[in-house]
Amino acid sequence: MDRGVLKVILLAVFLISATSDPVTKTQDVNIYSFYINSTVTSRYATTIITSRVANRLNESQEIFFEVKIPKNAFISKFRMTIDGKSYDGVVKEKADAQQQYSRAVSRGQSAGLIKSVGRTLEEFKTSVNVAALSKVTFELTYEELLKRRLGKYELLINAQPMQAVKDFKINVHIHEKPGISFLELKGDLSTNDLANAIKTTRADKDAWVTFFPTRVQQKSCKNCDKNGLKGDLLITYDVERQNPNGEMTVSNGYFVHNFAPSGLPRISKNVVFIIDRSGSMRGNKIVQTRLALLRILSDLAEDDHFGLITFDSKIKLWKRELLKATEANLEDAKSFVKNIVDRGATDINAAVLEGVKMINRHPQEGTASILILLTDGDPTTGETNTERIMSNVRKAIESKFPLYCLGFGYDVNFDFLTKMSLENNGVARRIYEDSDADLQLQGFYDEVAVPLLTDIQLNYIGVSNLTQNNFALYFNGSEIVVSGQITDNNVESISTEVIAISKGNKVTYHDAVITKDVTDVLPEHEDFMERLWAYLTVKQLLDKQVLLEGPEKEAVKNESLKLSLKYQFVTPLTSMVVTKPQEGDVEVADKPKEGKESHRPPVSAGSHRILSGTPSLKVMSSRPVSGKLHAVSHTTPIFQKHYIVSPMPPDRARGHRKGSRGRIIGHDVTMRTDAGGNSNRFMLAADGQSQPLCFDVLLHHKLRLLEDSSREFYINGESQTTRRGFSKIAFHYKKTHNLTITTNSISYRNDQDNVDLLWGQNFALSYTDGVDLITTHNKINVSMGDFSVSVLLHKNDGGVYLWPAVQQYPQDGSPTGIFGKYNISYEKAHEFNNPTLKIMDKNVNATWAHVKDFTKHSTPNVHCWLVPFDDVMNRKISDFIVTQI
Repeated sequence: MDRGVLKVILLAVFLISATSDPVTKTQDVNIYSFYINSTVTSRYATTIITSRVANRLNESQEIFFEVKIPKNAFISKFRMTIDGKSYDGVVKEKADAQQQYSRAVSRGQSAGLIKSVGRTLEEFKTSVNVAALSKVTFELTYEELLKRRLGKYELLINAQPMQAVKDFKINVHIHEKPGISFLELKGDLSTNDLANAIKTTRADKDAWVTFFPTRVQQKSCKNCDKNGLKGDLLITYDVERQNPNGEMTVSNGYFVHNFAPSGLPRISKNVVFIIDRSGSMRGNKIVQTRLALLRILSDLAEDDHFGLITFDSKIKLWKRELLKATEANLEDAKSFVKNIVDRGATDINAAVLEGVKMINRHPQEGTASILILLTDGDPTTGETNTERIMSNVRKAIESKFPLYCLGFGYDVNFDFLTKMSLENNGVARRIYEDSDADLQLQGFYDEVAVPLLTDIQLNYIGVSNLTQNNFALYFNGSEIVVSGQITDNNVESISTEVIAISKGNKVTYHDAVITKDVTDVLPEHEDFMERLWAYLTVKQLLDKQVLLEGPEKEAVKNESLKLSLKYQFVTPLTSMVVTKPQEGDVEVADKPKEGKESHRPPVSAGSHRILSGTPSLKVMSSRPVSGKLHAVSHTTPIFQKHYIVSPMPPDRARGHRKGSRGRIIGHDVTMRTDAGGNSNRFMLAADGQSQPLCFDVLLHHKLRLLEDSSREFYINGESQTTRRGFSKIAFHYKKTHNLTITTNSISYRNDQDNVDLLWGQNFALSYTDGVDLITTHNKINVSMGDFSVSVLLHKNDGGVYLWPAVQQYPQDGSPTGIFGKYNISYEKAHEFNNPTLKIMDKNVNATWAHVKDFTKHSTPNVHCWLVPFDDVMNRKISDFIVTQI
């Protein structure tokens, strides 16, 4: 039976679309009500999204529910109600959730529920089969602590229903005990043509924002189309700050202390900017970096001192010492910035250590020192082991000042930057490769531009289970938040003490808060303070866990897991199991991990079946599509065994080996590193020898890489015109499966489906005929029948290129092509003073050479015997050239 698909995307995107078998039916579905209710108390926001959808067809339909939520939020509740019966999501430990999912995966549709979709958003998605002429209600709750940046809190509501909804309501209630100092509405939905749909009401401690657009307005407004609303509503506000000791709120045995003193003198800062200028920064990245730096330099105060370091494989200093931000020095620095150009590799270790030395050479009492690193990639030269780099930086800084790491783009090792920042009292921030990247850079700097306090310690009497209560710096426009549990409910007041350094002078704040001061909140939100404490505690424990090892790490992990389960938060340690009514279907929602998933959604073209996942989402699958697509469940890549050219000395390098499903090819493809760079160098492991053979193929060619005509399997590759590596690789299997991989995208076609994606999207597809495709951040594993091949995307040394690694083909195969030679052998005819090898009973002149192994992202150097192509392949290169790939 044909089934329509209703996709309801709430809060950010409500999209209704349909896919079916070749005969398409008209949909008859209706979102008859959609509510967003958000309550903010003491900056803690609880948002409930409720959508009611009716199936008006005389047959069942599968209805998709998609909702975008803030990345900092934790989902805490999900419920589907069908025919008066409710189905609740349950938060479990990841392993338990995975086990339940695995038991149910073969019984129906299952898909990843949460993925990262933007700078500040991630997407929750599920579906349910709704009977004819029936209704379903979806309800999702998420919670977040709003963070103060640049003097304001932001609550974002993004609505694109793609359908005019009769009963469409957004209600926001903000309650702040000290009073609301200002409240503004911005965004696409805050326009003149929707002015009468938005109503704002203010009182001393409360504000209400409602948005009730009519169906006519939903179709006719500026940011609308024929399908309805399309835009966001951004609510920004701040609170009154009359008490320099901060604001203490108490409720039901818990407290929160918001400390954001104003009127303090700014502290002069010593700031060093460490800028990556490696080849991968080419183009817009380096242009936007220069533009941001020029603006930032203009904003420095005259009593600030600053330094500039650029780095690739070498370090370049603007000046050896920090200089005062005088007009003359700033003009000279701007000239230096304008001449920053991209080149070379990436030596992060040497650059950061040089920045530390620069600050240490400029000690000043009463100042705040800051290191800011901007990079777009992994360390590729000098010290490249990230653990050793972190150790070196940690020992050099000695907790004396913070290191802030800005990761530019999608290919940066964000986990590494995050951990290095946390170890040194800083934070990591991703800078997205968009047209406003320069503004993102400047925006981050603005957050740390005006330090007001250093070495802040917050002490309390009569409390326990405190969240973090010591901080290195407090910046203007930010806020320090501490929460805890009141030890003795009979105590009438809590004593607070804040000790800090203000421009070289010690300052102390004392206060006492009556514990009976219960916040006047709605009954359904009476436990908000306890949940605020739990939210903040879990967030900080997750950060702390990154920095620990051994038993300490396990103890912190267990405590974070315990709280996540108690309060039903979907965190990196837990999953939400959603059990659906039809045939025991189970879905698992895992929280995405920042830095691993592209923000870009799948690119659609034609009739697609795309299964998008995240690194934390272990299982992905879909229903059959015309009998072609079947369930796939993988927690690790399909192919565990593979041959890797050893980076060890030649006499210890290993030959090829066999796998469980067939012969694993005994050669790897590596890359030429000679000065000319006009050829690709291929390497071939030899039977009985520790030193592999290698040979060169001149650019530019379209090559037959691997072919087995008896199995209808072909791989062709197009090398780049002036640079090493491949610009395009194509797979063809049984005439119906065609996969094209370029440095920009991945395109799969068969007689039923089209899939188009960008690099950086993680997904898994499984088809009949033994076709499996699995991508990670910069690699795709391709299985077609008995063949397994990985294609790696490299971005280093100023280039972007593909490199294939054949992992497996059948034992009884007789393949041809560049990769088809697997049973080569040789003997040494003469020694190193006049090296000659005997290959297939023929003496061949050889040269001791080296290559980089580009079947690994670390690209280790490997030595090999370089011999002519014809002698090792026993054919002319013209036999391997194709006209089309």
